[in-house]
Amino acid sequence: MCSNIFDVAELERLRREAVPSLDENATAEDAAPQIAEQPANVDAAVNTPVVVDSNDDGTVAQELELEHMRSTLEEAIVETRSTPLENRLRLPRIVLSKRNRAVVRALNPMLVTYLEASRDLCEANSILFGAALAVCRIIGAKLSSAGCATGQSSAIPAWRIRVEERVAKAGALIGRLICFRSGNNRPSIVRTVRMAFAGTNVCLSQPDIMQKLTERIDHLKRRIAAWGKRIRRYTERSTRFNQNLLFQSDQKMLYKSLERPMVSGTGSALNQAETVTFWRDLWSEPVNHSEGPWMKVVPGQCASITPMDAVIITPDDVAETVRRAPNWKSPGLDGLHHYWLKGFMVCHAVLSRQFQEALNQKSLPSLVTTGITHLVPKNQATTDPSKYRPITCLPTI
Repeated sequence: MCSNIFDVAELERLRREAVPSLDENATAEDAAPQIAEQPANVDAAVNTPVVVDSNDDGTVAQELELEHMRSTLEEAIVETRSTPLENRLRLPRIVLSKRNRAVVRALNPMLVTYLEASRDLCEANSILFGAALAVCRIIGAKLSSAGCATGQSSAIPAWRIRVEERVAKAGALIGRLICFRSGNNRPSIVRTVRMAFAGTNVCLSQPDIMQKLTERIDHLKRRIAAWGKRIRRYTERSTRFNQNLLFQSDQKMLYKSLERPMVSGTGSALNQAETVTFWRDLWSEPVNHSEGPWMKVVPGQCASITPMDAVIITPDDVAETVRRAPNWKSPGLDGLHHYWLKGFMVCHAVLSRQFQEALNQKSLPSLVTTGITHLVPKNQATTDPSKYRPITCLPTI
């Protein structure tokens, strides 16, 4: 029987033959994963998507939007400079939303170059109006031409139409009843009287028919008076409501509407030439007053008073004054509201400097001293110029 036990020499030979093969296998096993993994890495590199930063697109969009705002501002300023004050577009009252305020803040730094180059208050005013016009166009606000008011709805409510029809029918019925009471017995009159007393126990042949006719006529007159009072209450309330609404949106148009005879309640119009002459004599014509003896005493009494210090207008003064002013107070001939002076804060320093220069020179431009005077009637006598109350709207700047 053969033995399965190897001697020492045979085992050593087998070991030497086995070790190199094990080293080669180990080397091959270590290299194989690298070769197998390499295509996977290449595929992963090829299939990896390229990620684009979304902030780049947002920056480009913002730059394009700012460029559009800048071009709109430039066009609006050029248009305003070439347009007379009386022909400027009317700026609407915009909504105080976040978007609108953001547009105003975006245009605010763009005005520095224009305002610094302005020479006086007139140029600064035209630049600010152009900026306000640009904001309205960017946000899509509705603009109207000079002198064009927003039309109010003239729709008559259905209930008023019904009441007016009842008043007309009641008036016609009263006329027929009076005719019958006066002795008019035409068939149409008699038929109308019978219809008036339909549903009652009144008969035209009864002895007290005249008394019944008088009572019926008085009853219809009272109903007409009640209906008329209801219509008057509605008309007065509607007028007050529309005037308050117009005062909040456009005070200038309210003053113009008060000048119209249809609003004041009279049919005669005011003579324009007489009105101009009357108020010009009060405002423009110099008057020589006879000074009393007390005028000679006043200078001596005021000699000991310390003179007032020189007035220095600072940007903070302008900012504080603008802050306290109402946003949509009725503007003057320039059409610029206080809201725009509040929003475009870069103008405060320029306005303070230009106001200081005008104060030192003791001369103001005509823009600041020219206003629009609206005459509000005091009573029904609208043909007399002295019966009007003048309200002058000066520029807000």
